[in-house]
Amino acid sequence: MDIESFEASTRSDTPPDGLTPSLASLWHQARGEWETAHKLVQVENDKESAWVHAHLHRVEGDLQNAGYWYRRAERSQSTLPLDEEWKEIVSALL
Repeated sequence: MDIESFEASTRSDTPPDGLTPSLASLWHQARGEWETAHKLVQVENDKESAWVHAHLHRVEGDLQNAGYWYRRAERSQSTLPLDEEWKEIVSALL
């Protein structure tokens, strides 16, 4: 799957089969389903999920919490516009 087909899939009612929790979270975030997206990554302990978790807290506006999750992901805190960061993360995880 490439980013274009991933983005197109967000117009469906359900995410594509076989997505990792991180990608499923980003799928829900694209649909404005922040709570569902957050629930998917908050129970995960890998760096990918921490990166997505950081992005979600940026979306929420909680930059202090986002900073914590960027550190857990071993990434610099993003200053990209939110939609560009979303695409960056999706592209990296696909």
